[in-house]
Amino acid sequence: MRFASDSFLLFSPSVPQGSTRSCKSVEIRRKQSRSQSVVQAMEESYEVDLVYITERIISLSFPAGAEERSYTINLKEVATMLRSKHGEHYLVLNLSEQRKDLTKLNHKVFEFGWPDHHAPALDKICSMCKAIDTWLSGDQRNVVLLHNKGNRGRTGVVVAAYMHYSNISASADQALDRFAMRRFYEDKALPVGQPSQRRYVQYFNGLLSGHIKINNKPLFLRHVIMHGIPNFESKGGCRPFLKIYQAMQPVYTSGIYNVQGDSNTSICITIEPGLLLKGDILLKCYHKRYRNPSRDVVFRVQFHTCAIHDLGVVFGKTELDETFKDERFPEYGKVEFVFSYGPEKIRGLDHLENGPSVSVDYNTQDPLIRWDSYESFNHPSEDTADTENGMSSRGI
Repeated sequence: MRFASDSFLLFSPSVPQGSTRSCKSVEIRRKQSRSQSVVQAMEESYEVDLVYITERIISLSFPAGAEERSYTINLKEVATMLRSKHGEHYLVLNLSEQRKDLTKLNHKVFEFGWPDHHAPALDKICSMCKAIDTWLSGDQRNVVLLHNKGNRGRTGVVVAAYMHYSNISASADQALDRFAMRRFYEDKALPVGQPSQRRYVQYFNGLLSGHIKINNKPLFLRHVIMHGIPNFESKGGCRPFLKIYQAMQPVYTSGIYNVQGDSNTSICITIEPGLLLKGDILLKCYHKRYRNPSRDVVFRVQFHTCAIHDLGVVFGKTELDETFKDERFPEYGKVEFVFSYGPEKIRGLDHLENGPSVSVDYNTQDPLIRWDSYESFNHPSEDTADTENGMSSRGI
């Protein structure tokens, strides 16, 4: 198996030495600083990453931009190694886009993929944990392979969630496994993960432990307020618009807000009538470039309505996907959501109206504004074009 210079293949200490013979080279990367630059270098340079997280849970990762020929060769070599060591006792959980060639690795493939850099649906986390537990409980020889082509954050979500899941039925002999899962998550997945991925793991843990009580009340989103204006234009300010998804289906697109002024300005995007939301919600804020047919992500945030109990919810910069490491977004910046339990207009919020420095274009039919990036995500293919966060895209 071929590797980039700083990638590695790591086997658990209990794995027999002979299991390395199916690989052409094995390199153990020395412990490095967990700075963002090192993390980015790790993400961009490795070719294939096979890790025995525990004796029975294996992570197989490829970078999103892996060359197709290299990916196929490495996949075949991994399959050879797994068959020689585990026979027919391994199950593949695919965390990325469906690929026909994965069945060449093993005919037992469970498809759980979701878009890269995003959090999976809350019920999908539960389904993945149940699938892993059922398979591992069926035979002591059974092992699970977590396949991911893209950012390691997806693998981290599953490992962290299963760590909490297995802790509910904790036994002494599982203590080392939970320690190994935690070490993998903190060392390899957490540094490259997104705030929403961590939030969904916290949701899942809260539901398992009973610390989160499910909110079944209807929630109507009335206002989205950006406190602190990011500088996406050369002269300052930005031209934001929102896209809101429910279960990855688009349910709302705002007008384009043109904001001038310093970074202390706030923007209030009012939704009338209120937008009824239920379940897994994704909100993306884009900046539409001036006189340029392109857009930038200002922030992205995911939440589940079952965990929302306050009518006012605030996400700071460190809780917003992509934004937490974007210098264009002010450190004190935050995004506030104002909900109501009914469709009626909320009284006493006239002070949220935007000032004269904010203008809105409600009449745009620009395909750039209407373009949706999730419709084609999980169509089976040999490989998928990397258009936005590793997703196949088309207009709506």
